[in-house]
Order: sequence, then structure tokens, then C-alpha cells
Amino acid sequence: MSDITSRQELFRLDDKVVLVTGCGSIGEGWGNGKAMAVLCAQQGARVYGVDINLEAAQATHHEIDRRGGTSFVERRDVTAADEVKAMVEACVERFGRIDVLINNVGRSEPGDPVSMNEDTWAGQLQINLNTAFLTMKQVIPLMAAQGGGSIINISSVAGLRYVGKPQVGYAAAKAALMQMTSTTAVIHAKENVRINCIVPGLMHTPLVARLAEKYAGGDYDGFVQTRNNQVPMGRMGDAWDVAHAALFLASDQSRYITGIELVVDGGLTCATR
Repeated sequence: MSDITSRQELFRLDDKVVLVTGCGSIGEGWGNGKAMAVLCAQQGARVYGVDINLEAAQATHHEIDRRGGTSFVERRDVTAADEVKAMVEACVERFGRIDVLINNVGRSEPGDPVSMNEDTWAGQLQINLNTAFLTMKQVIPLMAAQGGGSIINISSVAGLRYVGKPQVGYAAAKAALMQMTSTTAVIHAKENVRINCIVPGLMHTPLVARLAEKYAGGDYDGFVQTRNNQVPMGRMGDAWDVAHAALFLASDQSRYITGIELVVDGGLTCATR
């Protein structure tokens, strides 16, 4: 690879295969998974997207197709080991390899150890942490055999700080995801398998409406204003902020970066140390 890269070549993903879990968007608009899948395809990747909601995954596929990109999507429940194994095998069968894995599946439920029942606690660990374990278990050997690859786990500032919502299960799982990422990155660095975390802050995506129901009694406008006020930049980010961070970590321009936590939060965590 040349030491000098032209502007046109920066962050290109030509000939790369990108597997995105949680590639759909909840409701209208741009969720993180949808934006990441579309941007990767726009930069030349062939995208294999999965989501528990097939309609949402198909909407992402249609958007990629409309922009002239290449993708295939299907319904998968990545909390199940057998489905993850089948997903990886199907991706390799269709596209021949996996160069980038983006683990985007997650969900926040309210509660602390007193108020949260055991099933909710276990479910938060399953969807926010175990899904990444299951996908990495299948994908890392493939990437090592083909000479390398990039794995991007989507965590949250909730794993770094208390950000105003009583979501102990989610926060614990996202913190564990970051530690699993850095430890696994060191173990597999010699195989050129890079593993990094993106740590989004308060993002204005369609998910905010659901969070307002859970944490603000349905007061959407008030919830949005509160979140904007928490951020030093005075506003939430959006899915494209996360997508551009993912594109960098997926590209060859980040070839010497592994085990990091790339915080995308408008200064939130810096202001809450």
C-alpha cells in the first residue's frame, strides 16, 4: 500500500465484504445500522445485512440499491448461536469472504438490580454483549485465514458514564463489550484481525421516540431537549456521525488501529468526568 493516498481513494471499501447486524432502522429515518450499511455500500463494499425485522432490513437494501450499491439482506436473530453460524456461512457462500463485521445489535431497558427482574437482566446481556461474542466466534477464524479483517463493535457512552437514564443492564453490557473488544484485539492482533469499538453518545435517531416512552413518560419533545442540553455541542449527533466513524475503522486507512474506543459524543464524556 502506498504511503500517499489520493483523496479519491480515501475510505474506499472496493472489493470488501461488510457484514452488518442490526442493519435496519426502527421507524422512519436513519438508524445507526442503516446508515452504516448504506455508507459502506456507497464506498464500494458488498453489504450483507441482517436484522430481526425483515421489513426494516429490506428498506436498507432498497436504499442501497437506489444508490447503485450491492447488498443482500435477510432476517436473523443473532442472539441464537445456530442462526449466527448460518448467517456467516450464508454470507461467505454469497460473497466469498468477510472483510468487515459490524456488530450493531443492541437494546436498552430501564431498571437497576432492585427494580429489574432476572429475565430482563439476562436479556440485556444477551442482546448487547453475547451477540458480539457469537459473531466474533464465527468470524475471527475466517478473517485470520484470509489474512485479516476489521471488526467494529457498537458500544455506548452508557458503558463509560451515567448519562441520566437508569439502565444498569445496558450500561454493564456495553462496558463489558468494550473490555471484550480490547482484550480480543490484543489476542488476535498478530493475525491482522483488528477489533475496535465505536462509542456513540446521545444520538438523534428514530430510536429516540421509543426511549422517550421508556424514560420520559412519552414526552418526546422534552426528552429531545434534555438530551440536547446534556451535550457540550448543544445538540445530539445522528446516525451519519456513527457511520463515518465506522467507515474509517472499516477502511485501510485505519490499518494500524486496533483495540480502541472511538468516542462519538459531542464532548459529553469529557464534560462528565
